Amino acid sequence: MKLTIERSTLLKALGHVQSVVERRNTIPILSNVKLEARDGGLALSATDLDLAIVETVTADVTVDGAITAPAHTLYDIIRKLPDGAQVELSQTPGDAQMTLRSGRSRFALPCLPVEDFPNLGAGDPTHTFTLAASDLQTLIDRTKFAISTEETRYYLNGIYLHAATSSGVPVLRAVATDGHRLARVEVPLPEGAAAMPGVIVPRKAVTELRKLIDEGALDVTIALSDTKVRFSFGHGGTLTSKLIDGTFPDYERVIPQDNDKILEVDKKLFSDAVDRVSAISTEKSRAIKVAVDRGTVTLSASSPEAGSAVEELECSYAAAALEIGFNSRYLLDIMAQVEGDAARFAMADAASPTVIREVADASAVYVLMPMRV
Repeated sequence: MKLTIERSTLLKALGHVQSVVERRNTIPILSNVKLEARDGGLALSATDLDLAIVETVTADVTVDGAITAPAHTLYDIIRKLPDGAQVELSQTPGDAQMTLRSGRSRFALPCLPVEDFPNLGAGDPTHTFTLAASDLQTLIDRTKFAISTEETRYYLNGIYLHAATSSGVPVLRAVATDGHRLARVEVPLPEGAAAMPGVIVPRKAVTELRKLIDEGALDVTIALSDTKVRFSFGHGGTLTSKLIDGTFPDYERVIPQDNDKILEVDKKLFSDAVDRVSAISTEKSRAIKVAVDRGTVTLSASSPEAGSAVEELECSYAAAALEIGFNSRYLLDIMAQVEGDAARFAMADAASPTVIREVADASAVYVLMPMRV
């Protein structure tokens, strides 16, 4: 194999694929990136056996071929080369090393056999559809904060993606929850997705997927099989991931329908006030108290070490007075997803879940469990 490629092109592609590679691996080949040169292009592949990413970039290929090289080492070298540098990668058949030349620099990196590199095939897809990249970005950005990190409840360690109906309109819905808060966001259902099964896309796949969306693709083709999902981008990137093999809970049951105490606040003023008051709350619980009465919402926090804080805001509220406690960090995470100027809280009492929505947009619903304060 022999090729020449511009440093920034290689760095960008390596940046995507090497982030899939775990720093510590018991299987040596999983520390490597596969480099496959042919037809004027270079395909870079990496996998951790649960997730595989392939990115194809243009290169001046002199001799076709494929090798594997240490992913993080290669990335570090390319990152430290000067801007605008040309990089030559070459390997002689039978040689156990790849040579990297750029300017007056020369590196020899150990290679492992290409035949040992695992192939995480996507299987035969049962459903394939195309989704606007902006819609996929919306589904990810507005739900991923609520993905659980608790490994024992593994079925909550991802985003649940499924077809649903909202007010008689078919939608593609994304849901994430960690038991303390829940995010449910929907976009119009793309053609071909109506019969798709509900799937749970793992957290790591969601993170890598979000990076690929930033490359400016207009559309993403999603192919589903029983156990895997593949996302294909127009710029030559493909992400394949195993799905979480579990049953996502019946989330509709935890979204209250009868909360009748309605509070409307200016999103920015409220978020800023919560942020300020939470400086006093204890590091562990992050608890703040929200007291609402006609026309006024009062935020307060206290701790034996840090003292106390109180802040009042104007609001729209006409129901009976209510005091309720929240984890301020969870509350701020949700407020960060409210895109309009105003947020609407639907509450029942101090012990029941609160539903938070944008006033202007009904496509996103957030549920937050209260705390004792």
